[in-house]
Amino acid sequence: MMNKVWVSTSSEEVLGVSVMKSRCRLVEVLIVVGYACLVGTVGVEGYPAEDLVVRLPGQPKVEFRQYAGYVDVDVKHGRSLFYYFVEAEQDPGKKPLTLWLNGGPGCSSIGGGAFTELGPFYPKGDGRGLRTNSKSWNKASNLLFVESPAGVGWSYSNTTSDYNSGDASTADDMYLFMLKWYEKFPSYRSRELFLTGESYAGHYIPQLTNALLDHNACSTGFKFNIKGVAIGNPLLRLDRDAPSIYEYFWSHGMISDEIGLAIMNKCDFDDYSYASPHNVSLSCIHAINEANLIVGDYINNYDVILDVCYPSIVQQELRLKKMATKLSVGVDVCMTYERRFYFNLPEVQKALHANRTNLPYVWSMCSRVLNYSDADGNINILPILKRIVQNRIPVWVFSGDQDSVVPLLGSRTLIRELAHELQFKITVPYGGWFHQGQVGGWVTEYGNLLTFATVRGAAHMVPYAQPSRALHLFSSFVRGRRLPNTTSTSIDG
Repeated sequence: MMNKVWVSTSSEEVLGVSVMKSRCRLVEVLIVVGYACLVGTVGVEGYPAEDLVVRLPGQPKVEFRQYAGYVDVDVKHGRSLFYYFVEAEQDPGKKPLTLWLNGGPGCSSIGGGAFTELGPFYPKGDGRGLRTNSKSWNKASNLLFVESPAGVGWSYSNTTSDYNSGDASTADDMYLFMLKWYEKFPSYRSRELFLTGESYAGHYIPQLTNALLDHNACSTGFKFNIKGVAIGNPLLRLDRDAPSIYEYFWSHGMISDEIGLAIMNKCDFDDYSYASPHNVSLSCIHAINEANLIVGDYINNYDVILDVCYPSIVQQELRLKKMATKLSVGVDVCMTYERRFYFNLPEVQKALHANRTNLPYVWSMCSRVLNYSDADGNINILPILKRIVQNRIPVWVFSGDQDSVVPLLGSRTLIRELAHELQFKITVPYGGWFHQGQVGGWVTEYGNLLTFATVRGAAHMVPYAQPSRALHLFSSFVRGRRLPNTTSTSIDG
């Protein structure tokens, strides 16, 4: 989920030599205290018994194990990140580890990825139980979800100033989280690692990968076994992603020719920012306001073909213990309210070992206490993706084609331009990929390392709206296979 659109800062601050040197110094410090060395016996499972989730309230019976709890990333400040880890459905010891982060910035990966999109359970319509997600990504991988940064969900700090955060501090905390999580789960430190997420995780995941690559470059001991990066409907470069919103509105008949032309002619998106509208001309602001008014409040911008949920009705039904599920194109459009109700049940928090400090606010999908840097959203992520690819790490960017918040139109162009800068040739021409005998979307590949794929009929949250196609895409990604260009191939599970 992406809450805001942002203003500028230099990507050189992220990629600069000074950042690399400071991270190398951090690695040296961590080696001294033992984190980066990961002292322990390789191959000893040693999972933390105190984090084992015996059973969630209303949960269907499953054979795989779940763990949840906290990792302290700054003991002095009292800063801790909450995680939820679910083993692969079958043969977890032979499958990779996949980290998933939601965006925002400031939105929960537990509420989003884990319990609305790609995890093993969805909330039931009554908000008091769970139902099985038959297309969970734990069919193909072990899954790790983290509420990041501190201030999101049940992640917290005892130092209020820690809630003033940004991309760099978030990446550093997640780097420390990964090192210390491996202490809890030492058998995973040599496992293949895939880094994934969506929306503002288009910033989180590449910048975390960048930090892990810095570690690998500096460390003479433990190195992260990074095997791939995949980001869905990602914010990559604001001055290209923002205009694609209105191009999407126009191309889908959601605004008129006149308003579409006014925005294209009057808006200079090089200076565009929701945080600083004074940088944009009044005529541009007027045209954008008109466009938003025409689209209206009864369209879900994250999935323009879905109906909307009426919160006053669903919340009343949840209080009365009725089934509140409302389906649109086979999707429960009220799942977000059912999820919020479920996570605020005391017995659920107890089962998850969550909210150990009795936070003075209820769990919510997106943070109300986080003060995230407005400047960081306009960091150009493409140079970071370039470094990742140059390290021979495959990068997949995938886009649900019904999303108007970060539409495929911008992402597709940006990936093509990145491939051109890398001097990559087209290794898979743009064309349809197939799932269950139907077109799952369209895909192209550059240089055997850089893939752009659409998912037909999917939302901003791709696995939410198209769980089966999303699982097929993910399974292909972690197995190092291209998406099939015929109707005969199936690799789900």
